[in-house]
Amino acid sequence: MSDLMVKLSFESPSSHWGDKANVSFEANAAIIHLISNASKDLQLRSIRKGARFLDGLSCSGVKLTGDWDAEQQWAFAHSFTTAKRNKTLKWCDNSDLESLEKRFNALLFARGLINSTPEDLSPEKLADQVVEWLAPLAAGKIHCRRWTGQELLDAGWVGIYNVGRGSDRPPVLLEVDFNPLVDNSAPVSAALVGKGITFDSGGYSIKSSEGMLDMKCDMGGAATVSAALGLAIMNGLNKRVKLFLCCAENLISGHAYKLGDILTYKNGVSVEVVNSDAEGRLVLADGLIAAGETKAPLIIDAATLTGAAVAATGGDYDAVFSLDRELQQIYLDLAKQENELAWPLPLETWHQEKCPSNYADTANSRPQKGGGAGGASNAAGFLSRFVPNDGKGWLHIDLAAAYTSNANAMMPAGATGAGIRTIAQVLLK
Repeated sequence: MSDLMVKLSFESPSSHWGDKANVSFEANAAIIHLISNASKDLQLRSIRKGARFLDGLSCSGVKLTGDWDAEQQWAFAHSFTTAKRNKTLKWCDNSDLESLEKRFNALLFARGLINSTPEDLSPEKLADQVVEWLAPLAAGKIHCRRWTGQELLDAGWVGIYNVGRGSDRPPVLLEVDFNPLVDNSAPVSAALVGKGITFDSGGYSIKSSEGMLDMKCDMGGAATVSAALGLAIMNGLNKRVKLFLCCAENLISGHAYKLGDILTYKNGVSVEVVNSDAEGRLVLADGLIAAGETKAPLIIDAATLTGAAVAATGGDYDAVFSLDRELQQIYLDLAKQENELAWPLPLETWHQEKCPSNYADTANSRPQKGGGAGGASNAAGFLSRFVPNDGKGWLHIDLAAAYTSNANAMMPAGATGAGIRTIAQVLLK
């Protein structure tokens, strides 16, 4: 079967297609109808809806033809591409082609990782696949090292080790050093940290079956920052950047970590475990300490961290936190430029005190469902204990929009790839 041609039109469809139709057909072509005086955002939403409709047809692939700009093509691709069906997509043959192909490469990599089954993606395999994808993008300019299993404890990475020790498949801290000048004395301009929980049962604070079903997506932060680094490299990144992925399975066993355990981190902060389902912040603490050791002036961490962020944003926006208001605004401005939805949520230094402990410097949450009110801000406050310079130059992204449990009128089920473009632009800027 030949590709279905897809065009855009600012004319209304013929009346026999119905008053509310935004897709019509002629010969071997589909036409997505846009309202000429609608905002750009509404027009892109119409394209996404059209892409979802066309995905349901029996065609083997589509070819975009006619007058499409880059953002219109991207809106279609972002919503047309699904985890289940392997349909081809051909871009318009214009000046946007090369840029779109790079962006699509990064998107498909991240979505492929996040949509992988938990059995297929262990912590070690996650680290392996990231290295295998990044290395060819900058041959000879990427060097990696990792700490696995007992090596983590020996090196003082107590968060990743303890969260992952309940699994038979060992936890990993992966460090990727992109050094375009191949100069070991070159300063590190930015450090990225990603939560890589390849499956989250909740540990002894076990999730419900419904809450656990989609927890293959809990390594979405690791996939997002890795894809963002790769996209930036493809677009000419010429600064040294280090990537830290905090990879573990949070499972229950006779040797899993327990409520009441106290972890003491390399920076001296002691943490009482009051909720083993608040494990993401425990592994990110190690990654943030490692990022701080690089002396990078910019540290960005990304994680599918809290249900509270999803509740606050509706799952449509990523939640953005920072004690550095200027940096936070730069990120929000770039997100708008890249047509990615991001929204600021509250964070002050006193959020560090929102998870008190009678036995340690802090607890990893509050001993109540979802961590109580303000859970996303409290989690960010916890993380702020592990960054240098009183939080200046640090940005925390709670990836509330990283995954869609069920397909809807705008997006297919599974990973979205939200945040990749914006993080890449921050690195390039």
